Amino acid sequence: MKTLKITSVLIAILAIGFMAQIQAQDMSGRDIVEKVYNRPAGDDQTSNLTMTLINKSGKERIRKIKQFTKDLGKVEKSIMFFQSPADVKNTSFMSWTYDDENRSDDQWIYLPALKKIKRISSDSKSDYFMGSDFTYDDLGDRKLDDDTHNLIGEESIDGVDYYVVESIPKDEDYMYSKTKTWIRKDNFIGLKKEFYDEDAELLKVLKIKEFKKISGLWVIISSEMENVQKNHRTTMVLDNVQINTNIPSSKFSERMMMRGI
Repeated sequence: MKTLKITSVLIAILAIGFMAQIQAQDMSGRDIVEKVYNRPAGDDQTSNLTMTLINKSGKERIRKIKQFTKDLGKVEKSIMFFQSPADVKNTSFMSWTYDDENRSDDQWIYLPALKKIKRISSDSKSDYFMGSDFTYDDLGDRKLDDDTHNLIGEESIDGVDYYVVESIPKDEDYMYSKTKTWIRKDNFIGLKKEFYDEDAELLKVLKIKEFKKISGLWVIISSEMENVQKNHRTTMVLDNVQINTNIPSSKFSERMMMRGI
């Protein structure tokens, strides 16, 4: 099973790899990204997430979320429940990611005002999620071979050595023309990722602000996605992260989306 996500996307597009020391000349771009995908992350994870939306004027909107993720072998399931503020309370989002390379993610959102669960169609994957700078596609899990990965360089920043990998989608109609990721050589954590639009202009930048080991596993604690074209940012901060707590499989269902935590 591929990497277990801490949150339904946030972490998929960040992807952390396991510890290894391998010289760049021995690795292709695909090899490096595969190690990023294949980090150990436990059987399940629970955490609290604070999502902060920051507009160009610096005004903030803060949202509190409870989230759960579980690796079930051939499918990885995640669900998040919005707890505040009042205008988004009881909204929930669920994503199922499959090992099958030919099967796309399934995603649903529950809107309490409508008392209705909506399945996210392929045509809606480019829409932005709950006013954030993450699209529904970002919240899913992109398959390793959906892109061609090229090692385009190496950099040293603040004493840390990085691989720089450019990933170009094989689908010419994909919403991003390419991405570029800076991946630490010492632990294969992707600390920065640039997203380019269909005109090959820089659209968004994802940065990891803090990561640490919890129960022996690397966990991203703080991250920020900035839409440079709209001058809008979304920060994500995790706390109370718990790993391998035996979350029941029944947690990940449409019934639980409507019922809540």
